[in-house]
Amino acid sequence: MKAKRRDFLKWTGLAGLGVFSECTSKGYAAQTEKLGKADIPHKIEAYGKSRTQRFNMSGYAAPPIETVRIGIIGLGNRGPSHMQNMAHIEGVEIKALCDLVPERAHRAKKPLENTRHAPEILTGSEDIWKKLCQRDDIDLVIVTTPWYMHAGMSVYVMEHGKHVATEVPAAGTIEECWQLVETAERTRRHLMMLENYCYKPFPLLTLNMARNGFFGEVVHCDCAYNTSKMKNNFNKNYYWNMWWLRQYAKRKGNIYPTHGLGPVAQIMDINRGDRFEFLVSVESKDFMIAARAEELAATDDFFKPFVGKNYRGNMNTTTIKTANGRTIMLQHDPTSPSPHNAILGIFGTKGSALYDPPPPRICTGNHQWASPEKFESIKEQYTPAIFKKLGEMAKHSGHGGSDLLINWHLVDCLRNGLPLDQDIYDAAAWSAIVPLSEWSVQNNSNSIKIPDFTAGQWQTNQRNMDINLTQGGTTRVFARTPG
Repeated sequence: MKAKRRDFLKWTGLAGLGVFSECTSKGYAAQTEKLGKADIPHKIEAYGKSRTQRFNMSGYAAPPIETVRIGIIGLGNRGPSHMQNMAHIEGVEIKALCDLVPERAHRAKKPLENTRHAPEILTGSEDIWKKLCQRDDIDLVIVTTPWYMHAGMSVYVMEHGKHVATEVPAAGTIEECWQLVETAERTRRHLMMLENYCYKPFPLLTLNMARNGFFGEVVHCDCAYNTSKMKNNFNKNYYWNMWWLRQYAKRKGNIYPTHGLGPVAQIMDINRGDRFEFLVSVESKDFMIAARAEELAATDDFFKPFVGKNYRGNMNTTTIKTANGRTIMLQHDPTSPSPHNAILGIFGTKGSALYDPPPPRICTGNHQWASPEKFESIKEQYTPAIFKKLGEMAKHSGHGGSDLLINWHLVDCLRNGLPLDQDIYDAAAWSAIVPLSEWSVQNNSNSIKIPDFTAGQWQTNQRNMDINLTQGGTTRVFARTPG
């Protein structure tokens, strides 16, 4: 078995880090996976037969860290937000900030002037992020670069003895998902994906309701991330090197699944009593991106390289079946001119809930939504402790308060030596939708199996998102002026 496993790792490119180091610097690690009808399914089947779990990271509690020393890689959009939240949390030292673009790195540091944080700036070269990972005064590295770089960087972080918190998704290929799992189990370092939508008020409320049996058996969920990014994607100065637009030109399928899927996976106890089994994915053609590129290129040569590309379609709809026979409908539409819509629909044997478009609604039967008064009563009963503790303070932190909540609880768990809210198996399973939905779209919407990254342990793994703070919860959050 061990010999077969070594051969398989060599075959899939998981045996070493060379492929990641080169591809990450070029920025196209997520483009290497072949999409032939048999290729990925064959690899998934072979890996499932050879997979043995080195160490179960579900429920793993690393030794407590009294002061969590942090380095941040990527200071474009999300990096500064995490930095400013972390600057207000007890037991945190921000030690290093890293970005390829010097101006961004120095601009990000400015809010930390006259505070207890004095991070070193690392910038100016494609590999400078590796120096941050090699430092011996950092415990946690936050990775907020373009998502196709996440896996390679996260592997490097764990190989150098640090925990890693990465923006979403954590990986863009099945090989990257396996590499992340293998590395986390071998190094016993946490990898937590920073899926902040799990910490929004309604997902937290409905998660607590589900865990307390309000919905009965949850049989189906709808989820989505449908919000137009056309303005951002065609803005010359918003995303470094126009990277998001380049991704739409290179990928099909749902390339940003976790905002919708994360809360649903928590509600369904995915990897902890159930798991994703297979999916099918259908995608419309592109009605807008190519036309916009042509329109802009007519008067601006900058956009000429973006003309004539086979862009991802407007709407991707992916259906997932779980091992316990439940279903999920997951959508992603980043182009159509509609309001932000992160659908969260929960349908059970005793009740249901729905959010987006607002207002949020709850139903207990009789073909009607509960009255506003009844909704408030349910909300009062089921709002979890984590939101009661920090919800009011967090609401100004962005994304409905979820940005501060996820940062605070990550730090609190590390300081108290507790399991994190999301583990490596969540990161792999949720991120795997990217390449698997692409394979399905490219193969006439055929179904494809979703790997069991837990090697069967999903049947006995326990819940690990402690929204009621049964342990820990002791870390303070300072006022908005850190010091």
